[in-house]
Amino acid sequence: MTLKMQAVAAEALVYPESDGRPIADNTEQFRWIMTIQGGLDALFQNDPVVFVAGDLLWYPVEGKPKKRCAPDAMVVFGRPKGDRGSYLQWKEDNIPPQVVFEVLSPGNTTPEMERKLQFYTMYGVEEYYLYDPTTNTLKGWERKGDLLQRINPINGWVSPWLGIKFALGAETLMLYHPTGEPFRTFVELSREYEEEREAREQAQVQTKKEREAREQAQVQTEKERQAREQAQSWAEQALIQAEKERQAREQAQVQTEKERQAREQAQVQTKKEREAREQAEQRAAQLAAKLRALGLDPDA
Repeated sequence: MTLKMQAVAAEALVYPESDGRPIADNTEQFRWIMTIQGGLDALFQNDPVVFVAGDLLWYPVEGKPKKRCAPDAMVVFGRPKGDRGSYLQWKEDNIPPQVVFEVLSPGNTTPEMERKLQFYTMYGVEEYYLYDPTTNTLKGWERKGDLLQRINPINGWVSPWLGIKFALGAETLMLYHPTGEPFRTFVELSREYEEEREAREQAQVQTKKEREAREQAQVQTEKERQAREQAQSWAEQALIQAEKERQAREQAQVQTEKERQAREQAQVQTKKEREAREQAEQRAAQLAAKLRALGLDPDA
């Protein structure tokens, strides 16, 4: 077969975008798949070259559509975000998913999970995590050379690729972002969003009350300022009036003093005139007496 015929044959191959199986066998498994995939998507939402998917068929080898697997969640570093019907590795710079997750359901068999482990080992997965929510057990594998080796202990493990922490409690698994924030279900995120919305609304109401209180305080301050200015104006007018009255009193006192001095001067003048008349009368009497002494009639 020529190279051209091989290329045509390869193009004619069909790589189905569905394996005909449901994404999950029960609600608990589905909730875990969505929580893990959603948490990983949120973790790398600002990195344009980290691709996160859930239940997406991964074809690692061109020309072999039967070699495929659909991890419950997978992360590919070095590939752009975007929608895909399947992950055709040879069209993705031949970069395999570095990290995959599987969530067990009662329908998964031991041989099936062994085959998946072999698949992930063969095709370059760096980290593989398997969680069983029914029994609350977690297993993990990390690549060492050509093999995926068990991570032990897994509780408290921090993923080298993802930076997330695995904490296995008595009842459930907790996954933590590098910031320490836990992965949340959609319901928890919705509840948290609702609480934040209510908190924002309360903060807005409080802000409005504080703004109104500030405005009222400003109005009250303005009233008090105007009252002080009015009181100050009244005080200034009162001072001006008092000064006018003081000046009027001083002028009245000056006028009274002038009138007193005028009266005293008039009295002095009257006294002088009276004394002058008395002196004139005395001189006239003396002269009359002298005339009579000489035998002359002063009245003739």
